[in-house]
Amino acid sequence: MDDVGRLLLRILLVPLGALVALMVAITVVVAANWGAVQTLAAAGPERQGDFFFALVAAAPELMAMLAATATYALAVATVGVLIAEVFAVRSWIFHAANGGLAAFIGWSLAATQGGMRALSTPTSLIAAGLAAGLAYWLIAGSTSGFFKPLRSSRAPEPGPAPR
Repeated sequence: MDDVGRLLLRILLVPLGALVALMVAITVVVAANWGAVQTLAAAGPERQGDFFFALVAAAPELMAMLAATATYALAVATVGVLIAEVFAVRSWIFHAANGGLAAFIGWSLAATQGGMRALSTPTSLIAAGLAAGLAYWLIAGSTSGFFKPLRSSRAPEPGPAPR
């Protein structure tokens, strides 16, 4: 019965951790690009209209590039999560590195598609991946692994008595 409870816990925690990690990554990317938002807010109404028109014209291509980057990054991150679950890797360093590496690989693979790059440098994406990996570790990674118990339910057997 303990295994069934542990399996149900993993089925709930892994998607929840992935969802929280995704929200943290989005927050970091928005915070990293906050200067562009402030520049737009400080611009005059005519410039804001020009920016809005440029955004509407470029939105389909921009969304396609971002979707490709996110798809590749999530695929790599999923492989890392599966490795952590199978081998019960609970290290925060592993999960943070998994997020950063997934973001870098996603950016690299998406950059080769169509010869266009959404971002010239992946700095903000790697920071978002590192933060997402830490968020995943806080929710689900610190207890990862189905077969590795959280705590030992049995007391250790006593050793030989001293003479």
